[in-house]
Amino acid sequence: MASSIHDLARHLNISIGTVSRALNGRADVNADTRQRVLDAARQLNYAPNQSGRSLRQGATHSIAFMLQPHQGDQQYGEPFFIPFLIGLQAKLAEHGLDLMVVMGEPGKYQQERLRRVVETRLVDAVVLANTRREDDRIDYLGKVGFPFATLGRSQSGDDTYPSLDIDFERAGEEAVDRLVARGHRRIAAIRPSLDLNFGYLFLDGYGKGLQRHGIEVDHELIADGFINEAGGYEVTPRVMLAKDPPTAIIFNNDAMALGGCKALAEMGMRPGQDIAVNVIVDTPLCRYFSPALTAFRPALEPMGRRLAEMLLASLPAFAGPEGPRVIREVWPLELVARDSD
Repeated sequence: MASSIHDLARHLNISIGTVSRALNGRADVNADTRQRVLDAARQLNYAPNQSGRSLRQGATHSIAFMLQPHQGDQQYGEPFFIPFLIGLQAKLAEHGLDLMVVMGEPGKYQQERLRRVVETRLVDAVVLANTRREDDRIDYLGKVGFPFATLGRSQSGDDTYPSLDIDFERAGEEAVDRLVARGHRRIAAIRPSLDLNFGYLFLDGYGKGLQRHGIEVDHELIADGFINEAGGYEVTPRVMLAKDPPTAIIFNNDAMALGGCKALAEMGMRPGQDIAVNVIVDTPLCRYFSPALTAFRPALEPMGRRLAEMLLASLPAFAGPEGPRVIREVWPLELVARDSD
């Protein structure tokens, strides 16, 4: 086994420089020599030291996806993020880039872990998810000039970084439209209690939808809780105990909707019969619940591929002849009508 490039060069009786250029695919190495080096590297189980290559080349050929788990049972948001990550990784791989998922600690903010990633130059760029209304991570990355893109918008930073978001505001309006068309006037809204920006966008759309139909916003029908099943289970009874209770509920999260539906069942109410339920955003959890939940579906895998394209377009090494450019997009959600409303 060759533990270093020196061992590999000694085994082949050629210079370290030639071995290095052959391993990196440089055009100034004879094709036969390059093949000898690659064959020997495989036979001797030689793997180049990535940190050393990064220091010499100024690139790691890796992108970090910063994922912040939530407290509670559904810590990682697998139904949402896995399809997105599949698309993100597929597009990055087309350009010879690896995707690294960097986990935060449940319930703790991610700033220090992000700082270590940047200061050690572990990757060439990062993708942030779960963007906050005011997000210190965005401010920090902008200040130090480290390349990044976001899944979600924020009021932090400026418009000089790529971002891709879902149109939660429009979905909130459309959910209200759908329920009003079915005769509902008392419509509750349940969203995450964290400072997650999508919760604010959803609530803005919900309020606009009510006002457009001449319905006054009743704050007794608005609640927030932890972004998991337990959170939905805990806060749903609050809105149901209002003086004038709702006949419909819009949940801003699939896991919260499942917990909320359990609470409704314990109160003797069945979604789709005694109360209408809509969910933003759709995942397989909604599809296989009974009754299946009407929800708004994002194109998660295409979104992952697109955000990778947007990040690459902002990086000089991948931007192409037109040069780096910043792309920011908001994608619509598709209504999937099921049995719960």
